[in-house]
This record gives sequence, C-alpha cells and structure tokens, in this order.
Amino acid sequence: MDNVEIWQGIIIGAVGGAIAGLVIWLAEHSRQEYLKYCHVKRVVKWLQENTKPKHPEEWRSTRAIASHNNLSEDRIRFICSHSDKIQLNTKDGNESKELWKLKQS
Repeated sequence: MDNVEIWQGIIIGAVGGAIAGLVIWLAEHSRQEYLKYCHVKRVVKWLQENTKPKHPEEWRSTRAIASHNNLSEDRIRFICSHSDKIQLNTKDGNESKELWKLKQS
C-alpha cells in the first residue's frame, strides 16, 4: 500500500461517516417534528371536543390536558407554547396557573 491509497481511504471514511451522521440527524429531527405535529393535533382536537359551545372562553389546566391525552405535563407545556392554535392565559399575570384554550379565529 502506498501513501496515496491510505489517504484516499481516510478521506472516504471521513466523508462516509459525515454523511451517515447527517442522515441519522435528519431522521431524528424528522421524527421529533412528526411527534410534535401529532401531539399538537391530538391536544387541539381534545380542546375542541371538550370546550362547551356556549363557553368558548373556557380555560383548561396543563394537568387536565395532560391527563386526558396521556402525555406528561412538560410535554403539554411544550406543545401548547409552540402551537399557533393554543394560547396561554396571561390575563392579570396568571402565567403560573398554566391555563390554556384555543385561540379565537
């Protein structure tokens, strides 16, 4: 083996490893985005089904949403804060109570 073949092997190995790492990263990122989409869809559907028509201003707690959707409270906080369809109750500084509702369109 000469010096050129060794360097070619190193370069091929490095490029192959970089491509494999990129493919794995993209697959994991796609998986996370798909899970987020599914969870947002599930929570929005639950909020639509469990909001009384006469009371569209009804707020739901993080714990209630998490319990009914079989997700952790931390996951509900993440989902609700990243969704364009759900809003947090910030009236009178009540962010600590973590009450959520669907945004009125």
